[in-house]
Amino acid sequence: MADFFQSGLVATFHRFSNANQERIEKELYEISRRRPVTLVLPSLYSELDGPALPRIVEELKEVRYLDEIVVSLGRADESEFRRAREFFGRLPQPVSVIWNDGPRIQELYRKLEEGRMTVGPDGKGRACWLAYGYVLARGRSQVIALHDCDIVTYSRDLLARLVYPVVNPQTDYEFSKGFYARVTDRMYGRATRLLVTPLLRSLLEIVGYQNELLRYLDSFRYALAGEFCMQTDLARATRIPSDWGLEIGVLAEVRRNTSIKRVCQVDIADNYEHKHQSLSSDNADAGLLKMCIDISKILFRTLAAQGIELTQGRLKSLQVAYVRMAEDTINRYQGDAWLNGLEFDRHLEESAVDTFAHGIRVAAEEYFEDPLGVPLIPNWNRVSSAFPEFYDELLDAVDADNKKSGMENRRRGAQGA
Repeated sequence: MADFFQSGLVATFHRFSNANQERIEKELYEISRRRPVTLVLPSLYSELDGPALPRIVEELKEVRYLDEIVVSLGRADESEFRRAREFFGRLPQPVSVIWNDGPRIQELYRKLEEGRMTVGPDGKGRACWLAYGYVLARGRSQVIALHDCDIVTYSRDLLARLVYPVVNPQTDYEFSKGFYARVTDRMYGRATRLLVTPLLRSLLEIVGYQNELLRYLDSFRYALAGEFCMQTDLARATRIPSDWGLEIGVLAEVRRNTSIKRVCQVDIADNYEHKHQSLSSDNADAGLLKMCIDISKILFRTLAAQGIELTQGRLKSLQVAYVRMAEDTINRYQGDAWLNGLEFDRHLEESAVDTFAHGIRVAAEEYFEDPLGVPLIPNWNRVSSAFPEFYDELLDAVDADNKKSGMENRRRGAQGA
């Protein structure tokens, strides 16, 4: 049974029982008639043949409260896009598949780049951002939920718990973030356990415990979870990083655009299993090392944007403080694992910390070389201001790829823009 402890600055909704699914889904169905919900699925084509996505589709067939599903498809040629449309076409909900590699969408990306709006490289961040733009252009939904397509242990209960605090007007939340335990016969989630939490707490020691942003980020039990839900007005104002800093960057943007009292985290699964990233300790362009560098840089730049001075001396002290904090954290998890009869490889944990310490050092060097770095993808308020016709062009591109009529979409998009 879960605990009921409320810690940190963010409201925590616990999982006391598994018996509430039918009640929650019934309430969501009634409320969603007045507050339509869209689910965004950022998917690689390769995931269609993976162990998770077919199960996810089967589970989603039973979800009655979704107004539509938007799949943002990456790394697919034309024949693969057609197959993806057939694959997701089994769903009873209205489905639109955004072909990110298709010529129509690529032309829209070029238009933004030529207009000096950086939308970043191909990846999850850009795929999510474009899907949000499509939902906003449609002007139908009031709530957007998002989760990954590689969740092997997926159940539709996960989605219901994620969206409930935002969909239900009586709870009055604009944003919810999922959390869960990543445990089988051992603990996973190294990037969260051994990087993010020790790094945030080391930064608090260096910068000062009065820093609300760091305390806010440290309040999340699984800051790197890829499952979150928000009201569309918040999505309209939120900028998104295009790299591995996506989850941390979104949390920082949410803090910038709304009140902490309207942010919550929800226990969405008893257990959660998805693909594991390799450590890639010798390759700064892949795996957990790249993730570490990107996350560290987004934290440094977010703090700098607050007016926090990050000198070279401070960041050198941070590297030392991080290693000490991470080693203490390993001791805690070792005791936790032993008590629960889990496998625990101390050497692998220490190797991860060594890799992350190296990544923090690289991130600090890159930060001083280029403090601004690659800008976040502009929010949709800015895009629609610079290119008033862009929503219609996006609707037309997606509808043409999906061979739909765009007349109704354009009419509703104009009303919702």
